[in-house]
Amino acid sequence: MQFSKRLDNVETSAIRELFKLLGKPGIISFAGGFPDSAMFDIEGIKEASQRALTEAPGPSLQYGATEGYNPLREELVQFMASKGVTGLDLNQLIVTTGSQQALDLVGKTLLEPGDTVLVEAPTFLATIQCFRLYGPKVLGVPIDSHGILVDVLEEMIVKHKPKIVYLVPSFGNPSGALTSIERRIKILELAVKYKTVFIEDDPYSDLYFTAEPPPLSLLALSEKVAGSRDWIIYCGSLSKVLSPGLRVGWLVGQPDFLSRATMCKQFSDAHTSTFAQATAAFYLKSGRMAATLANVRSVYAKRAHVMEEAMSREMGRSISFDTPLGGLFFWAKLTGLQKDGMPSKQPVIDGNAFAKKAIEQNVAFVPGAPFYADNPDHSSLRLSFATADEAKIQDGMKRLGLALVSN
Repeated sequence: MQFSKRLDNVETSAIRELFKLLGKPGIISFAGGFPDSAMFDIEGIKEASQRALTEAPGPSLQYGATEGYNPLREELVQFMASKGVTGLDLNQLIVTTGSQQALDLVGKTLLEPGDTVLVEAPTFLATIQCFRLYGPKVLGVPIDSHGILVDVLEEMIVKHKPKIVYLVPSFGNPSGALTSIERRIKILELAVKYKTVFIEDDPYSDLYFTAEPPPLSLLALSEKVAGSRDWIIYCGSLSKVLSPGLRVGWLVGQPDFLSRATMCKQFSDAHTSTFAQATAAFYLKSGRMAATLANVRSVYAKRAHVMEEAMSREMGRSISFDTPLGGLFFWAKLTGLQKDGMPSKQPVIDGNAFAKKAIEQNVAFVPGAPFYADNPDHSSLRLSFATADEAKIQDGMKRLGLALVSN
């Protein structure tokens, strides 16, 4: 059997492969990038699904339009308006089967062999894999805790003339970085100046831990930079804030782009599950989302605080990290020092090797190297606090401390 040559550009997800090691009893996992199922609003989702079956049984169970179920699209326009995005209409939004399909549609619609894509370094692993499937060169642009370094970004745009630039401005996966308002405005100016498409992936912006929400999305801020909305494609998702099992995401962009993306979607799944869409529509209409988000923010903020304190206590100066202000992740780097900051005779500086030692202590995380499109930092690692309760976080950090000094 002869397989497509495009598969030569990709490999199996390092995270999915890691999950195969997590079946043994008693393991504490900080590896997953998914929300805690204990916080799903079961009653609200049940009520919404029942309303779908009683108030709209035909549309909920029948084939639907590829662009999406119109009542959901209307609710999503209102949801986006609550996040500062004004002036949207249904011609600028389609529903996708999760934001992962949205990214795939971007790849199918815009990319071809020989193109260049710029991404944050590090960035969402599945995006690197998805885009590489269509043959472009994918290059990383360095970031810090305030997001992508816009001066370096501009230099790389000038040098490489990318077809698209992909960003996760709010609490990025895996970095947890929050792009500052100043850099967001500069990004929009670069989009107009160089006529470059920017993809804004925004699954985490509602998961903030501070009293005030993060800066407005690039899409919302585009009204402040003339012409910039024409160059922004926005990917949204209900997976991290409602339920990943519903597989409801959406794409916002210019109608000419969306018409082509819709055509590509017809080839893959015809339409996103109408029952899932109707359930999501009734849920958003119910007004329960605000309380759900408040609960999720509170729980994740506490877990992030516990992880920060426990990691500092158990690992000390052997690890460095920035404290996230939202999202699901800590991004950390091994320093090669002992806990007390003294040089180590057997320094631990490789995330992959450390992950194997951690598994021996029945604790798991994801090494950071796969999150880089190029020039990986092998000292890095991603830790998720979303699915472990506070007691497990404390215990897991003790185990990581033991793994650090084990031979």
